[in-house]
Amino acid sequence: MPILEGQGVTKNFGGLAAVSNVDFHVGQGEIAGLIGPNGAGKTTLFNLISAAHPLSSGVIRFKGQKLNGLKPHQICRMGVARTFQEIKLFGNMPVFQNVLVGAFFGTPTRISAADAAREANQALEFVGMSAMTATLVQDLTLVNQKRVEVARALATRPELLLLDEMMAGLNTAEVSEAMELVTKIRDKGITIFMVEHVMKAIMGICERVMVLHHGEKIAEGTPQEIVTNKEVIEIYLGEETRAAS
Repeated sequence: MPILEGQGVTKNFGGLAAVSNVDFHVGQGEIAGLIGPNGAGKTTLFNLISAAHPLSSGVIRFKGQKLNGLKPHQICRMGVARTFQEIKLFGNMPVFQNVLVGAFFGTPTRISAADAAREANQALEFVGMSAMTATLVQDLTLVNQKRVEVARALATRPELLLLDEMMAGLNTAEVSEAMELVTKIRDKGITIFMVEHVMKAIMGICERVMVLHHGEKIAEGTPQEIVTNKEVIEIYLGEETRAAS
Protein backbone atom coordinates (compact mmCIF):
# COMPACT_ATOMS: atom_id res chain seq x y z
CA MET A 1 0.00 0.00 0.00
CA PRO A 2 1.37 3.49 -0.84
CA ILE A 3 2.02 5.71 2.14
CA LEU A 4 0.33 8.59 0.25
CA GLU A 5 -2.16 8.44 -2.60
CA GLY A 6 -4.67 10.67 -4.32
CA GLN A 7 -7.53 9.98 -6.70
CA GLY A 8 -9.19 12.62 -8.83
CA VAL A 9 -7.55 15.39 -6.83
CA THR A 10 -8.95 18.73 -7.97
CA LYS A 11 -8.66 22.30 -6.72
CA ASN A 12 -10.58 25.16 -8.33
CA PHE A 13 -9.96 28.82 -7.59
CA GLY A 14 -13.03 30.47 -9.06
CA GLY A 15 -13.09 29.37 -12.69
CA LEU A 16 -9.44 28.24 -12.68
CA ALA A 17 -8.55 24.60 -12.09
CA ALA A 18 -5.16 24.83 -10.37
CA VAL A 19 -5.10 21.03 -9.99
CA SER A 20 -7.36 18.94 -12.21
CA ASN A 21 -8.30 15.30 -11.67
CA VAL A 22 -4.80 14.20 -10.62
CA ASP A 23 -4.12 10.63 -9.52
CA PHE A 24 -0.83 10.07 -7.69
CA HIS A 25 0.89 7.85 -5.19
CA VAL A 26 4.09 7.82 -3.16
CA GLY A 27 5.52 4.51 -1.99
CA GLN A 28 6.79 3.84 1.52
CA GLY A 29 10.49 4.71 1.74
CA GLU A 30 10.57 6.35 -1.68
CA ILE A 31 12.06 9.63 -2.85
CA ALA A 32 9.48 10.83 -5.37
CA GLY A 33 9.83 14.00 -7.41
CA LEU A 34 7.24 16.47 -8.68
CA ILE A 35 8.23 18.79 -11.51
CA GLY A 36 6.62 21.11 -14.03
CA PRO A 37 6.60 24.72 -15.24
CA ASN A 38 5.83 27.59 -12.89
CA GLY A 39 2.10 27.68 -12.24
CA ALA A 40 1.69 23.97 -13.01
CA GLY A 41 0.00 23.28 -9.67
CA LYS A 42 2.89 21.67 -7.77
CA THR A 43 2.71 23.77 -4.60
CA THR A 44 -1.08 23.71 -4.78
CA LEU A 45 -0.93 19.91 -4.64
CA PHE A 46 1.29 20.12 -1.55
CA ASN A 47 -1.18 22.61 -0.04
CA LEU A 48 -3.99 20.11 -0.63
CA ILE A 49 -2.05 17.26 0.97
CA SER A 50 -1.21 19.37 4.04
CA ALA A 51 -4.72 20.94 4.17
CA ALA A 52 -3.52 24.50 3.64
CA HIS A 53 -6.28 24.46 0.97
CA PRO A 54 -9.41 22.29 0.99
CA LEU A 55 -10.02 19.93 -1.91
CA SER A 56 -12.68 20.86 -4.47
CA SER A 57 -13.10 17.16 -5.27
CA GLY A 58 -11.24 13.89 -5.09
CA VAL A 59 -9.67 12.09 -2.16
CA ILE A 60 -6.21 12.01 -0.57
CA ARG A 61 -5.18 9.19 1.78
CA PHE A 62 -2.20 8.85 4.09
CA LYS A 63 -1.53 5.27 5.20
CA GLY A 64 -5.02 4.43 4.00
CA GLN A 65 -6.74 7.14 6.04
CA LYS A 66 -8.61 9.94 4.27
CA LEU A 67 -7.19 13.41 4.79
CA ASN A 68 -10.25 15.18 3.37
CA GLY A 69 -11.71 17.61 5.87
CA LEU A 70 -8.83 17.44 8.35
CA LYS A 71 -6.98 20.51 9.63
CA PRO A 72 -3.26 21.12 8.99
CA HIS A 73 -2.31 20.40 12.60
CA GLN A 74 -4.19 17.09 12.50
CA ILE A 75 -2.38 16.02 9.36
CA CYS A 76 0.97 17.03 10.84
CA ARG A 77 0.27 14.96 13.94
CA MET A 78 -0.58 11.98 11.74
CA GLY A 79 3.01 12.07 10.45
CA VAL A 80 3.07 14.44 7.46
CA ALA A 81 5.49 17.39 7.61
CA ARG A 82 6.46 19.94 5.00
CA THR A 83 8.74 22.80 4.09
CA PHE A 84 7.72 25.78 2.00
CA GLN A 85 8.71 27.32 -1.31
CA GLU A 86 9.10 30.64 0.49
CA ILE A 87 10.74 29.98 3.85
CA LYS A 88 8.29 30.38 6.72
CA LEU A 89 10.42 30.75 9.83
CA PHE A 90 10.28 33.14 12.77
CA GLY A 91 13.10 35.45 11.73
CA ASN A 92 13.40 37.30 15.03
CA MET A 93 13.67 34.07 17.03
CA PRO A 94 16.78 31.92 17.52
CA VAL A 95 17.31 28.76 15.51
CA PHE A 96 16.61 26.50 18.50
CA GLN A 97 13.28 28.15 19.31
CA ASN A 98 12.11 27.74 15.71
CA VAL A 99 12.79 24.02 15.81
CA LEU A 100 11.38 23.65 19.31
CA VAL A 101 8.03 24.82 17.94
CA GLY A 102 8.04 21.81 15.63
CA ALA A 103 8.85 19.43 18.48
CA PHE A 104 5.93 20.71 20.57
CA PHE A 105 3.50 21.03 17.66
CA GLY A 106 4.04 17.73 15.91
CA THR A 107 3.28 15.25 18.64
CA PRO A 108 -0.28 13.91 19.01
CA THR A 109 0.21 13.60 22.79
CA ARG A 110 1.67 15.85 25.44
CA ILE A 111 5.44 16.18 25.40
CA SER A 112 7.60 17.49 28.20
CA ALA A 113 9.82 20.52 27.72
CA ALA A 114 12.89 18.30 28.19
CA ASP A 115 11.73 15.81 25.55
CA ALA A 116 10.86 18.61 23.11
CA ALA A 117 14.29 20.17 23.62
CA ARG A 118 15.92 16.80 22.99
CA GLU A 119 13.94 16.36 19.74
CA ALA A 120 14.91 19.87 18.61
CA ASN A 121 18.59 19.35 19.37
CA GLN A 122 18.64 16.00 17.59
CA ALA A 123 17.01 17.51 14.50
CA LEU A 124 19.47 20.40 14.46
CA GLU A 125 22.43 18.07 14.82
CA PHE A 126 21.09 15.91 12.00
CA VAL A 127 20.95 18.84 9.55
CA GLY A 128 24.31 20.23 10.66
CA MET A 129 23.06 23.28 12.53
CA SER A 130 23.87 22.37 16.14
CA ALA A 131 26.58 25.06 16.35
CA MET A 132 24.12 27.86 15.51
CA THR A 133 21.25 27.21 17.91
CA ALA A 134 21.39 30.69 19.45
CA THR A 135 21.65 32.58 16.14
CA LEU A 136 18.64 34.57 15.03
CA VAL A 137 17.14 33.02 11.90
CA GLN A 138 17.12 36.38 10.11
CA ASP A 139 20.93 36.45 10.39
CA LEU A 140 21.41 33.10 8.64
CA THR A 141 22.33 32.50 5.02
CA LEU A 142 19.65 31.11 2.72
CA VAL A 143 21.06 27.59 2.80
CA ASN A 144 21.12 27.56 6.61
CA GLN A 145 17.58 28.93 6.80
CA LYS A 146 16.50 26.02 4.61
CA ARG A 147 18.30 23.60 6.92
CA VAL A 148 16.48 25.06 9.92
CA GLU A 149 13.14 24.64 8.17
CA VAL A 150 13.99 21.00 7.46
CA ALA A 151 15.02 20.54 11.09
CA ARG A 152 11.72 22.01 12.28
CA ALA A 153 9.84 19.59 10.05
CA LEU A 154 11.93 16.65 11.29
CA ALA A 155 11.27 17.65 14.91
CA THR A 156 7.60 16.78 14.35
CA ARG A 157 8.78 13.16 13.82
CA PRO A 158 7.18 12.68 10.40
CA GLU A 159 6.80 9.52 8.36
CA LEU A 160 6.36 11.59 5.18
CA LEU A 161 8.20 14.82 4.38
CA LEU A 162 7.06 17.20 1.64
CA LEU A 163 9.96 19.35 0.39
CA ASP A 164 8.93 22.36 -1.70
CA GLU A 165 11.90 23.62 -3.75
CA MET A 166 14.43 23.00 -1.01
CA MET A 167 17.30 23.60 -3.44
CA ALA A 168 16.07 26.82 -5.07
CA GLY A 169 18.66 29.58 -4.86
CA LEU A 170 21.50 27.29 -3.76
CA ASN A 171 24.86 27.09 -5.49
CA THR A 172 26.27 23.87 -6.95
CA ALA A 173 28.08 22.81 -3.78
CA GLU A 174 25.05 23.58 -1.62
CA VAL A 175 22.79 21.58 -3.95
CA SER A 176 25.10 18.57 -3.58
CA GLU A 177 24.98 18.91 0.22
CA ALA A 178 21.19 19.22 0.13
CA MET A 179 20.95 16.08 -1.99
CA GLU A 180 23.02 14.21 0.59
CA LEU A 181 20.74 15.49 3.36
CA VAL A 182 17.58 14.35 1.56
CA THR A 183 19.09 10.90 1.09
CA LYS A 184 20.03 10.78 4.78
CA ILE A 185 16.45 11.66 5.72
CA ARG A 186 15.11 8.83 3.58
CA ASP A 187 17.67 6.48 5.14
CA LYS A 188 16.14 7.34 8.52
CA GLY A 189 12.93 5.74 7.26
CA ILE A 190 11.16 8.95 6.22
CA THR A 191 9.46 8.96 2.82
CA ILE A 192 10.20 12.02 0.64
CA PHE A 193 7.93 13.78 -1.86
CA MET A 194 9.78 16.75 -3.34
CA VAL A 195 8.94 19.61 -5.69
CA GLU A 196 12.12 20.67 -7.41
CA HIS A 197 13.36 22.60 -10.45
CA VAL A 198 17.00 21.55 -10.00
CA MET A 199 17.23 18.66 -12.44
CA LYS A 200 20.55 17.52 -10.98
CA ALA A 201 18.65 16.66 -7.81
CA ILE A 202 15.71 15.08 -9.61
CA MET A 203 18.02 12.89 -11.68
CA GLY A 204 20.38 12.14 -8.81
CA ILE A 205 18.13 11.08 -5.94
CA CYS A 206 14.53 10.57 -7.11
CA GLU A 207 13.35 7.08 -7.92
CA ARG A 208 10.18 8.23 -9.66
CA VAL A 209 9.01 11.57 -11.03
CA MET A 210 5.58 13.00 -11.76
CA VAL A 211 5.09 15.96 -14.12
CA LEU A 212 2.28 18.52 -13.87
CA HIS A 213 1.27 21.04 -16.54
CA HIS A 214 -1.68 23.42 -16.19
CA GLY A 215 -2.80 21.40 -13.18
CA GLU A 216 -2.91 18.07 -15.02
CA LYS A 217 -0.53 15.11 -14.75
CA ILE A 218 1.12 14.66 -18.14
CA ALA A 219 3.81 12.10 -17.35
CA GLU A 220 5.16 9.79 -14.67
CA GLY A 221 8.14 7.44 -14.60
CA THR A 222 11.79 7.07 -13.73
CA PRO A 223 13.97 10.18 -14.05
CA GLN A 224 15.49 8.81 -17.25
CA GLU A 225 12.06 8.15 -18.72
CA ILE A 226 10.98 11.69 -17.85
CA VAL A 227 13.98 13.48 -19.37
CA THR A 228 13.51 11.57 -22.63
CA ASN A 229 9.73 12.11 -22.78
CA LYS A 230 9.03 14.29 -25.83
CA GLU A 231 6.05 16.07 -24.30
CA VAL A 232 7.96 16.89 -21.11
CA ILE A 233 10.92 18.16 -23.12
CA GLU A 234 8.68 20.39 -25.21
CA ILE A 235 6.67 21.78 -22.31
CA TYR A 236 9.25 22.02 -19.55
CA LEU A 237 12.79 20.78 -20.07
CA GLY A 238 13.56 22.43 -23.42
CA GLU A 239 16.09 21.88 -26.14
CA GLU A 240 19.07 22.04 -23.78
CA THR A 241 17.95 18.87 -22.03
CA ARG A 242 17.19 17.20 -25.35
CA ALA A 243 20.75 17.88 -26.47
CA ALA A 244 22.22 16.64 -23.16
CA SER A 245 20.16 13.43 -23.03
